[in-house]
Amino acid sequence: MSLKQFHLYLISDSSGETISLVANAVCAHFENAEAIEHLYGLVRSDTQLERVFETFKANPGPVLYSMVDTDMAQRLEKICAAYHVPCLSVLDPFVNMLAEHLDVKIRREAGTQHRLTTAYFARIEALNFAVAHDDGQSRGSLNEADIVLVGVSRTSKTPTCMYLAHRGVRAANVPYVRHIELPAELLQAKDPLIIGLTASPTRLVQIRKNRLLSLNEKTETEYIDRQKVKDETVEARRFFANMGWPVIDVTRRSIEETSAAILNLLEEKKAGKDR
Repeated sequence: MSLKQFHLYLISDSSGETISLVANAVCAHFENAEAIEHLYGLVRSDTQLERVFETFKANPGPVLYSMVDTDMAQRLEKICAAYHVPCLSVLDPFVNMLAEHLDVKIRREAGTQHRLTTAYFARIEALNFAVAHDDGQSRGSLNEADIVLVGVSRTSKTPTCMYLAHRGVRAANVPYVRHIELPAELLQAKDPLIIGLTASPTRLVQIRKNRLLSLNEKTETEYIDRQKVKDETVEARRFFANMGWPVIDVTRRSIEETSAAILNLLEEKKAGKDR
């Protein structure tokens, strides 16, 4: 079946981050359709909206939007109706439903989710923490972490920590290396949730080979020896089990899926404390 391409317009009076995430999630459901995305952020005036219309009229397509100015939203919906293409506000249905349920007034102000709030500064602090505690660095404050990830090389420890930091989670990671003892600070930590990351030896060898090639390193070493890697992963999993740490296999997981599993474990830990 041939691939069907279509123009998709994402229009927001804020950064456009939320609407872009929604669009990606929606488009992922279609096997033979590919969106040509047109993202317009910070559209807050009629002049800016007219510029959007210029592109839209040349290549009409479905519109997803997030705008608090009702007059501009109505203009957008009117032109979409004239071109017989769908036009949907991605937030209004839930905002209106929740406002009715809570019996509260809706705040009509663009970009409120990006204010410099306490939560915003917590995310920045979490990012700084993740950078400072990457790959076993900055020992002495590991017990201040919410999460500590432990795993052999190339189990996506660093990118997972960075993703978690964007969610406001203070995440650190420590490499597991055969025949090298893990730091006492990690083994004595009481507050963080410590999680072991693992992956199939075949996948690890593939990733490690690609890593070495990117560094123009062609020498065959134990780092990519299939049996050595297998022994390494078995030893690591055995150690995690002995420590009673939960283990997540990242072989077929994206960073987002791994992080979701980690956040679920963190919620379970918090719920246990609350009981």
